[in-house]
Amino acid sequence: MRILITGSNGQLGTALRAVLREHEVTAVPKATLDITDKAAVCTAVSTTRPDLLIHCAAYTNVDGCAHDPELAYRVNGLGTQNVALACQQFGVEMVHISTNEVFSGREPGGYAEWMVREPVNAYGRSKAAAESHVQAILNRYYIVRTAWLYAPGGRNFIHAILNRARETGQVRVVTDEIGNPTYVNDLAVAIAQLIETHQYGIYHFVNSGACSRWQFANEILRLAGLTDVVNTPILSREFIRPSTPPPFGALHNIAGAALGITLRPWPEALADYMMGDA
Repeated sequence: MRILITGSNGQLGTALRAVLREHEVTAVPKATLDITDKAAVCTAVSTTRPDLLIHCAAYTNVDGCAHDPELAYRVNGLGTQNVALACQQFGVEMVHISTNEVFSGREPGGYAEWMVREPVNAYGRSKAAAESHVQAILNRYYIVRTAWLYAPGGRNFIHAILNRARETGQVRVVTDEIGNPTYVNDLAVAIAQLIETHQYGIYHFVNSGACSRWQFANEILRLAGLTDVVNTPILSREFIRPSTPPPFGALHNIAGAALGITLRPWPEALADYMMGDA
């Protein structure tokens, strides 16, 4: 299969390139393709003529999106529309990478794939718009929502916790934000399995199980041998930031599991990651 990956130098794009080696992959870094430029997107697709496009390119700075929601929509919303239109024009299947932040987080039981989008911040609104564009334009698409993604060598929550713990001997982490920590390598494998099925639709691919940010930090500290570090539980209102995350953002993998595609429990994935990167 000929596959074009946008945002190929990001953490997911990098993992996908490693997993999809048996395919003919064209990797397009974010720096070399401005997805807000419709003509440039069309040229990239017409030149490579892929069978499938995996759209990883996005503006993922959640707090940055809160500061500049217009930029967030221009990149995530209209940029994705440009990609979907190019896929429509050239008959290309599309995988769009989305997020748990398209939901409000007001459902304590978490979210299945078919539940109503109701974002509460600028990043979530821009990604919800992107999903709407994909669904309106294409018939052959996969929307893959994920959450709390981390990758080897990347700048992420794990590194922030470890750096703070080693520098100060203490951390303060919120207890009222719930989600699914997800190892990028596991996500890439799940996407590679999905594209072989041609079963289009919306999928939630996260490592199984959910936890609070505080619980996640506790497990990070335990695996790093930093059990003497004080991890003080706090509420979100005590941690001031520009963006408001969905409080109960846990995703349930129903559609993927029906196809036999599941991701292992998050503590197991985190342990593997910590062995090689922390």
